[in-house]
Amino acid sequence: KPKRSKLIARIHEIFNHHQGRYGYRRVALQLIREGWKVTEKTVRYWMHKLGLKGIRRNKRKYSSYKGTIGKIAPNLIHRDFFAALPNTKWYTDITEFHLNNEKLYLSPILDGCGGDIVSYTISKHPDIDLVMTMLDKAFAKETALNNCIFHTDQGCQYQSPRYQRALKLHGITQSMSRKGNSMDDGLMENFFGLLKTEMFYDQEYKYHNLQELTQAIEEYIEYYNNERIKSRLKGLTPKEYRSQASINPIF
Repeated sequence: KPKRSKLIARIHEIFNHHQGRYGYRRVALQLIREGWKVTEKTVRYWMHKLGLKGIRRNKRKYSSYKGTIGKIAPNLIHRDFFAALPNTKWYTDITEFHLNNEKLYLSPILDGCGGDIVSYTISKHPDIDLVMTMLDKAFAKETALNNCIFHTDQGCQYQSPRYQRALKLHGITQSMSRKGNSMDDGLMENFFGLLKTEMFYDQEYKYHNLQELTQAIEEYIEYYNNERIKSRLKGLTPKEYRSQASINPIF
């Protein structure tokens, strides 16, 4: 049937365009966005038949915990990660990439409304400058932050007086996970897992040096914010959801 072959061709195109990052649920969502009348079951059947398998996840974690060296903030999130409006719940953490015996660190701010990355920095050093540059970029973009809770783990950068002063100056309330409770940082953990699975794990051979890896991370964040749809966001991308929620809160 012509309609069936068109559907199969489109499934192939979506899967290839997203480089295997979409499983059957997200492929189905994309088709529905485009006006196809399909179910997840149908898409799963054809993807299985065509041997199209989404990338599977892997987990490793970098920790910047060095004990109590500064002021520890209370946990104000209590795993209630999502927010009805942008800039009311922010999250950050640092993740480490290993490539050819060298290391690269990524520090992003993730918004709890649409899950979009507000700002980020990439550096060879996981120091306070990595975090402060990320903050400066975010503050240049977003100004109304008086209702914002900014949640992190108890990493040494977030206990730093310099970091805590910057948050205070912008009216941001600091929140921290309990020690050793990685589930308190669920949204950041989830983003890092996604990022590394979809552009790094089992693909290190693509990158010859840290410059190429940096560019790939930047491209992925651009893709994640503007192209990668999510079922939790009713089939919208993080950026689409953010702009919609700014006008009309969805929760």
